[in-house]
Amino acid sequence: MAKKVLVLGEVRGEELRNVSFEAIAAGKEIANGGEVVGVLLGENVTDLGKEMIAYGADRVVVVNNEKLKNYTPDGFGQALRQVIDSENPDAVIMGHTSIGKDLAPKIAAKLEAGVVSDAIAVEVDGDDVIFTRPIYSGKAFEKQKSKEGILIATVRPNNIKALEKDESRSGDVTQLDVEIKDLRTIVKEVVRKASTGVDLTEANIIVAGGRGVKSADGFKVLQELADVLGAAVGASRGACDAGYCDYSLQIGQTGKVVTPDLYIACGISGAIQHLAGMSNSKVIVAINKDPEANIFSVADYGIVGDLFEVVPLLTEEFKKILQ
Repeated sequence: MAKKVLVLGEVRGEELRNVSFEAIAAGKEIANGGEVVGVLLGENVTDLGKEMIAYGADRVVVVNNEKLKNYTPDGFGQALRQVIDSENPDAVIMGHTSIGKDLAPKIAAKLEAGVVSDAIAVEVDGDDVIFTRPIYSGKAFEKQKSKEGILIATVRPNNIKALEKDESRSGDVTQLDVEIKDLRTIVKEVVRKASTGVDLTEANIIVAGGRGVKSADGFKVLQELADVLGAAVGASRGACDAGYCDYSLQIGQTGKVVTPDLYIACGISGAIQHLAGMSNSKVIVAINKDPEANIFSVADYGIVGDLFEVVPLLTEEFKKILQ
């Protein structure tokens, strides 16, 4: 039976996050020939509807409301619930981001449905939709399927390949007016740290530093390599706790979970809590002076040496290749 799948587009600033397009690809797989409907919630986000269609959505429903300018559980929860009531979908898919992790269970509770969270793959077997998700900090994987009711799932960024963008795709972008009652929480201002780098959770390449970086200045060496590769810079908790960098860069069990194509670990020992956040990277390169460092147990390639000697050499070689 053909399915209708709603996919929530996540807006950051004035752009859609890449995980929105990956969620559309997952939605197309789940719909299995049915309809994929993009959903945009915010203030003045109508123009982004065409981009969702270019990435595979059949049509897009837009909810513009001043109360949705910034994310709040109440505002987005009320708006998305009304979109669901209007569309009556078989499934709702969103990114496993800070918003998705907050919103998906809220909506599921209202609909008395279950949630499949943090999916890294999706497949259809007859009438069943089967999700693969990591468990035990990435040490094992399980397959889940929803037995009844509306299907709600979140997909981990940078795991499901988005469809190729095609500007020739056509589809309607329609406005839906919703009623948003008094909010218990009002966000008056969002202050973001100034950053010109690549989004850590969506980066294809990450250069990460640990205690072996030794200081905040030590991260400058990693930043130079990241700039050449078009990569994001990350850090272990040890480096953050030591004050070498901001906690927004932390990767690990208590930080961000990342799955880039290439992860370069510099001066990171490989504590289990850090491995939980990056061990599913497609290719891992470890640079460490200690040949017994645990990071080498998960690395595809290892370099035993001083990162302050190795990283600048890598930077120069990549410059020759890429520039």
